[in-house]
Amino acid sequence: MALRGGKWWKLVGLAGLVGVATTGVVAARNERQRRHYSPDEVRAVLHERYARSLAARDGSAELDLAEVPLGPKERISRALRRFRQRAR
Repeated sequence: MALRGGKWWKLVGLAGLVGVATTGVVAARNERQRRHYSPDEVRAVLHERYARSLAARDGSAELDLAEVPLGPKERISRALRRFRQRAR
């Protein structure tokens, strides 16, 4: 079956719309998964990845990370988060 005239343009347009919709669905799913983590969990994973990359580059088995103290903004944010959770 050959597509005549402008019908093949319609097919290309429809394929483009399907691609855009699929991309939106995938992006929304990834965003939901990303927001599921607390900031502390994200920070811990990033520190772990960084340590692994440094260890791999240096050829050592593992690299210890020093604990980073929380600043005033993080302490206030944690306290507010706990307060909101208790209020529920």
